Amino acid sequence: MAFTTTMLSWSSLEYGKRMGPELANARAAIRWATDYLLKCATATPGKLYVGVGDPNVDHKCWERPEDMDTSRTVYSVSASSPGSDVAGETAAALAAASMVFRKVDRKYSGLLLRTARKVFQFAMQYQGAYSDSLGSAVCPFYCSYSGYKDELLWGAAWMFRATNEMSYYKILKSMGADNQPDLFSWDNKYAGAHVLLSRRALLNNDKNFEQFEGAAENFMCRILPNSPYKTTQYTQGGLMYKLPESNLQYVTAITFLLTTYAKYMKSTKHTFNCGNLLVTPNSLLYVAKRQVDYILGENPIGMSYMVGFGPNFPKRIHHRGSSLPSLTSHPQAIGCDGGFQPFFYSANPNPNILTGAIVGGPNQNDGYPDQRSDYSHSEPATYITAAMVGPLSYFAGTLN
Repeated sequence: MAFTTTMLSWSSLEYGKRMGPELANARAAIRWATDYLLKCATATPGKLYVGVGDPNVDHKCWERPEDMDTSRTVYSVSASSPGSDVAGETAAALAAASMVFRKVDRKYSGLLLRTARKVFQFAMQYQGAYSDSLGSAVCPFYCSYSGYKDELLWGAAWMFRATNEMSYYKILKSMGADNQPDLFSWDNKYAGAHVLLSRRALLNNDKNFEQFEGAAENFMCRILPNSPYKTTQYTQGGLMYKLPESNLQYVTAITFLLTTYAKYMKSTKHTFNCGNLLVTPNSLLYVAKRQVDYILGENPIGMSYMVGFGPNFPKRIHHRGSSLPSLTSHPQAIGCDGGFQPFFYSANPNPNILTGAIVGGPNQNDGYPDQRSDYSHSEPATYITAAMVGPLSYFAGTLN
């Protein structure tokens, strides 16, 4: 949820001018999340609440949110059971959102930034992974596979962007830019931090940030399909293919970095090289637009992976509220097990259309079975959609 909020905030900061009337909707969505994150960070001194509900118990039920009757266990991190990863991301979300509200609600913006400072300080002071502190409450569902150093870098990058204070700059410099993976996701923030920090090098011509510019360009060289340093697979239909579980989360997040870095390059007429390949802003935008178009239906099976968009989209998504009848049509309660037969296992389309959701996406052969039980392909997630807002705004704004 925090990563979703950071990405929606980054989208609004970077592409707000292209969003038109949708900017107000983006702000409303961000505020819905930051109200919750503020509560998580301030309800109990010395604690950051990070989750509600035992995932192992909740996953066993297929019921509507209105009928939920599983215990609402609350999980938190603290000095004695640290969680630098979840705290670093929460600080990033609060800091990024503070900039979104700076001109429209100064008081709220100030509260977000003050809270971000405290949460980031906690992340730095008590270092450890929340997976180690909370165990089966977060694993294997949202285990911190990449560790927490990437969230400390990402958190510090957002704190620096929001405050311009030297203390955060020193943290960034001490962490460096040596970790250079070839993906970007809710779990692994290095590439996002490098692109965010490269903005300083490109737009402000600040030599102190050149190492992050270099790291961002190494990342692009590992993504571009015609780069000699490519480590990224593409399907026959042209989709970036990173991992079999919910692949589109990587596609939308990486596409966000492609359009954003291209935007920085364009404004300074910057180019770079991947070996003997000259990379221009349009090289990045071409790949980014190809990914966006694929997700929206330009693919071998003509399937839009955004629910409700286009003539052909996923009809049986892995989503409780979408797949179960509404209270209006079925006022009686549906218990924990009551939703499996006849709803979960039904071949019928979901009764409620979750408009705008993006699912996990096709398999590596560009196929999509559209089955509710096939959660690694048919499950939507807020962080898949949030990262798509930037690229969609960019291309919508370029078409006008």
